[in-house]
Amino acid sequence: MKNEGYSNQNQVMLIKGGRDYFDRLHQMIREARYCIWLQFYIFMDDETGLAVVDLLIQAARRQVAVYLLADGYASQRLSNATISALQNAGVQFKWFEPLFKSRKFYFGRRMHHKLVVTDGLYAMAGGINISNRYNDMPGTAAWMDMALYCEGSEVQKMLQVCQQLWGRDQIYNWQDQVNQLIQKKSAAGVQQVRVRRNDWVKRKNQVTRSYLSMLLYAREEIIIMCSYFLPGRVFRREIANAIKRGVKIRLILAGHSDVMVAKHAERFLYHWLLKKGAFIYEYQPTILHAKMAVCDAAFVTVGSYNVNNISAYASLELNLDVEDNHFASQTKKRLEEIISTDCKEVTEHNWQARPGFFLWIWQRLCYVFIKTLLRLITFYFKQEE
Repeated sequence: MKNEGYSNQNQVMLIKGGRDYFDRLHQMIREARYCIWLQFYIFMDDETGLAVVDLLIQAARRQVAVYLLADGYASQRLSNATISALQNAGVQFKWFEPLFKSRKFYFGRRMHHKLVVTDGLYAMAGGINISNRYNDMPGTAAWMDMALYCEGSEVQKMLQVCQQLWGRDQIYNWQDQVNQLIQKKSAAGVQQVRVRRNDWVKRKNQVTRSYLSMLLYAREEIIIMCSYFLPGRVFRREIANAIKRGVKIRLILAGHSDVMVAKHAERFLYHWLLKKGAFIYEYQPTILHAKMAVCDAAFVTVGSYNVNNISAYASLELNLDVEDNHFASQTKKRLEEIISTDCKEVTEHNWQARPGFFLWIWQRLCYVFIKTLLRLITFYFKQEE
């Protein structure tokens, strides 16, 4: 991997979705002193969401500045009563491009971030939204998902991302205190971390470049865990090239999906992937929603980016890349445990033995439908500076 854009005074921790994630999120909100920033694709006011809302209201009442940015499409079920309760307590709330109401509307451009930053010192980014389905509820396990908790110098870049999306020209009355807090805080660690963003309209394709660079420079092995895996032509070419060089590629994909037409389209690619030499494992216990990869026990990326053209050419995405041998080795071990205990391998033999021709036709139709849909929602007339 090319060592570009990293800061080296960071400490990271891989956080599993469900109780682990929400316990950490609650702690971050409770301990915040000056500012809390949240950017979420989905924010629901179910039990999980209302627990977060209550903590945000408490934070605002103790004079912490709270900023919540929710996607105007995916979070539209968030009730007016909940929004009013937040605003009445002093929480700053905004929609990201509400449907047909924003000044510059791009049909497929959604804010897909799942990001929390507190006091410019602590951050958590990944694939986990605020909703019961991402939490461990009584009798129901959370969807399988991951996030990366980060302390250190790269958190300030995430704070800048939050401020840029909120409004570049605002003056924040907590800025001096946060700057002083950052200066006083000793370096959290020595891990190399960088923030990577995708926003095609704004000419950003950093996360896509991270994945393609990983495929280009891999020497031994790549493990990708992805919930909606529909790689485009360039990505498929680099997968094939990496395998030709002797790189072992293992894919952890959804066994059960919340978007079955996308799952059938994904399975249409299985024959090609298996023929090229990739290894496929379908996750069984719950719906898989995680988006991450590890390469050569040296590089890890975790975030909101799915390997498909929506993430590449439409949505706003945010990942964290980590170059650290120990962390990457531990992450690889964790993914290998998931493969061995929670996945069913798809082989050329058992894939060819599935009920045949009509299923293949259906999967091909789903693939054509999804590809056509992706072209429609990722078609923009122009990019912006």
